[in-house]
Amino acid sequence: GTQVTVEIHPEDTPLKPIRIFSLEKGSQRLPSLRGHDNKGFQGTGAPRSLGAEDLHAYPWDKSSLKSMPVDLQQFQKLDAYALKVNVKSSVEDLVKALLKQARTDLEKVRAIWMWICHHIEYDVVGYHNKSQRSSEAKDVLQMGKSVCEGYAELFEKMCSIAGVQCKKLSGHAKGHGYKIGQTFTGKSDHAWNAVYIEGRWHLLDSTWGSGSVDDSVTNFTYRYNEFYFLTHPALFINTHFPDNSNWQLLTPTLTLKEFENSMLYNSSFYTLGLLASHPETPVIQTVNGKASVSVDSRPGMLFTFKLKGTDKHGLMTLKKHGMKLDIYPQQTGRHNLEIFAKSSKAEPSDSVYDLVLEYVVECKSVDRATRFPKDLHQPVGPSWFSERQGFLRPSHREPTIHTNDGRCSLTFTLGKDISVLTSLHADGSGLTVDTSRQHIMQIHRGNQIELKVHLPHAGNFVLKIYSKKRSDPGNYDYVFNYLITCLNTEVKWPAFPQRYCKWLEDYEILEPLSGLLPANRNVQFKLKMHGIAKVLVKAENTYPLTHNKGCWEGTCNTSGCREVFVMVHENANHSFYSHVLRYEVETK
Repeated sequence: GTQVTVEIHPEDTPLKPIRIFSLEKGSQRLPSLRGHDNKGFQGTGAPRSLGAEDLHAYPWDKSSLKSMPVDLQQFQKLDAYALKVNVKSSVEDLVKALLKQARTDLEKVRAIWMWICHHIEYDVVGYHNKSQRSSEAKDVLQMGKSVCEGYAELFEKMCSIAGVQCKKLSGHAKGHGYKIGQTFTGKSDHAWNAVYIEGRWHLLDSTWGSGSVDDSVTNFTYRYNEFYFLTHPALFINTHFPDNSNWQLLTPTLTLKEFENSMLYNSSFYTLGLLASHPETPVIQTVNGKASVSVDSRPGMLFTFKLKGTDKHGLMTLKKHGMKLDIYPQQTGRHNLEIFAKSSKAEPSDSVYDLVLEYVVECKSVDRATRFPKDLHQPVGPSWFSERQGFLRPSHREPTIHTNDGRCSLTFTLGKDISVLTSLHADGSGLTVDTSRQHIMQIHRGNQIELKVHLPHAGNFVLKIYSKKRSDPGNYDYVFNYLITCLNTEVKWPAFPQRYCKWLEDYEILEPLSGLLPANRNVQFKLKMHGIAKVLVKAENTYPLTHNKGCWEGTCNTSGCREVFVMVHENANHSFYSHVLRYEVETK
């Protein structure tokens, strides 16, 4: 029921696409995701020239990573079959074996792709020594290795035997040894392929699909990369610039200059679901010693960075849809900035961060005032990640808290069953972890927690926050941290009073908050405690506190003593008191 129109032209005239008309109106089948069944078509004929229907819009529309719909689940059986085929007698025999399980052009190309990516290794010896390498398909098959030229030749030859139109393309690539901002001169240095499937040309690179070499090109590692199979042309142009710009398959096409100046996004940038980065130029200049970078991603991505190999000179914050990073290089000159990412959904076993993009930062002047404590952990500040750990509705959403008088107070709503631990760190302050903890006080009111911080001196501090399930006997896990800065050199807050284990977390000290009491004075006490029969303050003498509207109040005189204890009587019938607080008294 189908009328086929076949037009025959002399070889040198440009081809019009072959049209197939269906006589039955409305009965056209949509192309399936697995591709059309092309049984019975033999030979590829003259390659179809490029037309408007082959072009994709640039820049990338953030939709698909591939240039046609591909369901990788449906390839599982075919992929497994292709990997097992072990035929080296001839290219023809190999293709024949692979095609046993492949009907459509898409399946044929897939089988050839999988076989080459897993059976041909990069020829690191041939790369350095031309006389020892051959790019002819039969030689590549026999030796099981080649350079990019040989991968592309073998791909083209196998497609031709399978009856699929395929073209070998050459051009410049941002591959091993590429330096950010470099220019490309002279003849092309890389080869890849275009294949014609379902009425359109598509791009792939089996060399890059098979694995990678180290910088000196002395070792090749098989590491299959799905990204380079039928890559969306607007993404392929990131790394591949064909000699003939029509084979960019883009509208508009890029110039070589635009290619040289464009960002280099690693394939993992896209496979991890990242969408864009700012700035969009690979070389960035600092302004007053600072440069800023941000990445847009789908939700749930974790990031780290390295500036000259360390993450100490920056401040990174996680956003729901990406991250923001401010960096402050500590030397002038050109510095490499690497940004890594991983999905928070990844299995713990796959806890490796992948390098996703690189910048070169040109620093004209150093901002000496901005120095970060060595204990500061990236990312800084609250985020969707700390929320997921149960720290909701933070009072301070920014990563840095500036305080003029050396005091600050943070509040959160806590998720169920969460116990919190905090610590304070500063460079060279000589604070031990235990004394630093005394500069933070936790106050619980229902599911709210307040953290009061009194800094011992001016400077930059890290407030680290840990948590665990109350019901869990195990250790506390680190969750997130803040940077607290204070420039006021007169700041010198004493620690809070020492709390003993009988001091419950929903008790509250209203006064005195300072753990250091003045000597020879009457000091007013006001403590919020419940479920207690009696409270005593023990100095040289003992002073009972009276209960009034949920608070225990009274005064105590600090004459003649070095320390003051607050003691509670949990049961009126017991004679036993428990220590709950300890204050020190100033020495004159």
